[in-house]
Amino acid sequence: MTDAADDFVSRVLAVVDSIPAGRVMTYGDVAAAIGIRAARAVGTVLARYGSTVAWWRVVRADGRPAAGHEARALEHYLDEQTPLTSAGEFPRIALARARFSPD
Repeated sequence: MTDAADDFVSRVLAVVDSIPAGRVMTYGDVAAAIGIRAARAVGTVLARYGSTVAWWRVVRADGRPAAGHEARALEHYLDEQTPLTSAGEFPRIALARARFSPD
């Protein structure tokens, strides 16, 4: 990996690591926090390197967790008392109450 790629990965992981328990950010929120618009690149970083951080605290713009990880994420949400809403077959994050904004 290049120095620029390492820096990008470390910046994404640092933002994710700053999200407190029971709160979330969207992929776009994480991207904006590091000054870019590449929400999908944030998802790629989490897919490859996110096992060391609270990956479940980063959700899609509609409040759903990463595809294929819903059950594991729900366990964390319940444990952390993350605000949820019943919508569809799987509860979603109540973004109005759970969204975190780093300063």
